[in-house]
Amino acid sequence: MKLYDLSKAAGVSLPTISDFLKNDTKNLRMDTMLHICEAFGITLKDFFDNPLFDDVISE
Repeated sequence: MKLYDLSKAAGVSLPTISDFLKNDTKNLRMDTMLHICEAFGITLKDFFDNPLFDDVISE
């Protein structure tokens, strides 16, 4: 999916998505993440149920 299409499907601004993917911002609101997940047809649980998040620590 192209970023523009994701932006439209999720109802999230293109700069928000682009900045997050480029690591220009490290904080993404949970409701924004929810909209992105919905655009991909997955739940937040599906997204976070990944070994990538097993060793996450707060800074």
